[in-house]
Amino acid sequence: MSTATLRTSRPGLWGSFRVWLVALVAVLVLALVSTPSSSSAAQRVTHLETLVKCPSCQDLSVAQSTSSSSLAVRHEIESMVARGRSDTQILTTIEAAYGPSILLSPSTSGLGALLWVVPVAVFVGLGATVVILRRRR
Repeated sequence: MSTATLRTSRPGLWGSFRVWLVALVAVLVLALVSTPSSSSAAQRVTHLETLVKCPSCQDLSVAQSTSSSSLAVRHEIESMVARGRSDTQILTTIEAAYGPSILLSPSTSGLGALLWVVPVAVFVGLGATVVILRRRR
């Protein structure tokens, strides 16, 4: 059996790598496409409300909750947007007032950065391992 026949008849690791690579690209494209533009104040408020967790609810955003604490946070977000504060400033202010667990997505600084960096590093490491193993054969 020739080397070319072995490569084409064995789906193995390279096929799986391609599937994961396509999935990663699809997720990145969706993340970029679904990120709202900050063209209007109402859109910004709506987007920010989906990023902040209800202080008194279990795993709901302030956009989804009707509790009084969620309404208070919504009012804070609306007033900060009206005053011209940036999204980062608004989220930082809310996080300082309610604690780091108020944000539905982890912070991109400090220990929260590890939650973003580690999966990427693992993926890159796996890709490098696959390339190295394929070259040795």
